[in-house]
Amino acid sequence: MTGIRTGRVAAVTGAGRGLGRAHALALAAAGTKVVVNDLGVDQGGEGGGAGPARRVADEITARGGRAVAHCGDIATTEGAASLVATALDAYGRLDALVNNAGFLRDRMLVNLGEDDWDAVVRVHLKGHFLPLRHAAAHWRAEAKAGRTPAARIVNTTSGAGLLGSVGQANYAAAKAGVVGLTLVAAAELARYGIQVNAVAPAARTRMTERTFAEAMAPPGRGFDAMAPENVSPLVVWLASEASAGVNGRVFEAEGGRVTVMEGWCPGPSVERAGRWEAGEVGEAVRGLLKAARPPERVYGAE
Repeated sequence: MTGIRTGRVAAVTGAGRGLGRAHALALAAAGTKVVVNDLGVDQGGEGGGAGPARRVADEITARGGRAVAHCGDIATTEGAASLVATALDAYGRLDALVNNAGFLRDRMLVNLGEDDWDAVVRVHLKGHFLPLRHAAAHWRAEAKAGRTPAARIVNTTSGAGLLGSVGQANYAAAKAGVVGLTLVAAAELARYGIQVNAVAPAARTRMTERTFAEAMAPPGRGFDAMAPENVSPLVVWLASEASAGVNGRVFEAEGGRVTVMEGWCPGPSVERAGRWEAGEVGEAVRGLLKAARPPERVYGAE
């Protein structure tokens, strides 16, 4: 892959299937040694087992790459710490972290149970925070010792987190939180040689197979626009030294398209010297809304 230096080490969470597997394979193909993390749970976060992570690690090895499996729960302090430790024990270094693990428990808001909320927010948001925190602590120590790294963190958000998605309040809230975490981490960690960005992928995986069931490759063309492998080149580049200077950004990736997402920024405003009355501020707000760009449509909204 042009411009991608070999010999780096990356940890990928949720790499036993889908997007994570595609990222792990693409990183390995680019000459990166990979720690393949997966807890082995089903689509709703139940069960578990070492099989998925080990199969992907074995697949990388069979292709001539280097990989080790890690089956810890990265939404726990112990699991996140051991993910970093596994990279250091196996390869003596860690250069990139790709946070990707997650599952769905979709419900309309009034039917969404507290357990379903907690489980999804835990794996998507806490499961980003803890590996990021432990990797960043290692890299900060390296920087303070005079060995400033070219470290990269690639987080996984979603269109649901950027625009909202009907029936996915827990998932949308968690993925919006990932964006906030990305922006803060990028600002705090840049001084230590750490870049933090996020990708909002659109791809067919276990989590989205019903959504994208019809978006298959046109007959005879051989290009599946919803294949998870389409997203991985961007992840590989962001995880590499070639992405130097790119920090605190959110990208959407789908098929052959990459989009830089432009988030909240000031729009039309109005100001007065004193406090508004409720009726007056209402009139002013209606005027601002007429001048503002209309919001993007929430996924699934009628």
